[in-house]
Amino acid sequence: MKSNSQQIKLFLVVAFSYTSLLVSLTPVLAKPTLSSSPSDLGAKTNLAQATAFNQPSLPSGPPPGGRVRGGAKRDGGECPLTITKPDLTALVPFTEEANSVINVWGQTTVEHPSWFFYVPYTKDLPYAVEFVLQDQDLKEIYQKAIALPDKPGVIRVSLPTSAPALALNKQYRWFLTVNCYQQENSPPTFVEGVIQRIELKPAALKELQTTEPLKRYNIYAQNGIWYEALTTLAQLRGQNPKDAVLKAEWQNLLSSIRLDDIAAEPILSEKP
Repeated sequence: MKSNSQQIKLFLVVAFSYTSLLVSLTPVLAKPTLSSSPSDLGAKTNLAQATAFNQPSLPSGPPPGGRVRGGAKRDGGECPLTITKPDLTALVPFTEEANSVINVWGQTTVEHPSWFFYVPYTKDLPYAVEFVLQDQDLKEIYQKAIALPDKPGVIRVSLPTSAPALALNKQYRWFLTVNCYQQENSPPTFVEGVIQRIELKPAALKELQTTEPLKRYNIYAQNGIWYEALTTLAQLRGQNPKDAVLKAEWQNLLSSIRLDDIAAEPILSEKP
């Protein structure tokens, strides 16, 4: 009998066969690694208007595909959800094409980024959760079992420095799977998408090195760097949970990618 891990990996291979092959964007000059961890908040900045996230165009070549919501199937093959809660959700931009194809894709500037997911399941459930990262050759370069939280909310999954660094201008496919049924060959619920590491323009990079964290978020958002925009804002909210400006920016950011239903969910603190 196959183990749960083998079942999940087999499922991911099958699921991936229905998505487009990964492609690379036009190479640009390499740069030193830029940390996504902001310094202390410093002087409070009230933005004159809400920051707009400038979503970049899809990469050239076959579309990345993906799945932003876990959902539930009529055949009961996926995890049951509490009716009042949103589905398993990846906090990532997505587009819906005319042919109903969904593309889940975002950019990063760092070698070891972080992903954020809304998880409606809690640790009292016997569900097996796993994060998997593949390179463009479909080779698994990182896998981690994820502990379910005490309560539903937004969790953070970070690529550790011990894992292979993301190369510039290469695309990587990630999966977060939740296996909630013990039966063999039962498909898990999952979300998936593509991440690509790019280089910021020199002017934006210079400004990042000399400005305070809330303005860094603004720079990332305006330059279409989703992962650092989200990480910076999530860290600031963790440091200042009652700050109305940060709460409004978080609401605006998630609303800009049509995830309004996730904006009010708590950001759960990371366990040491």
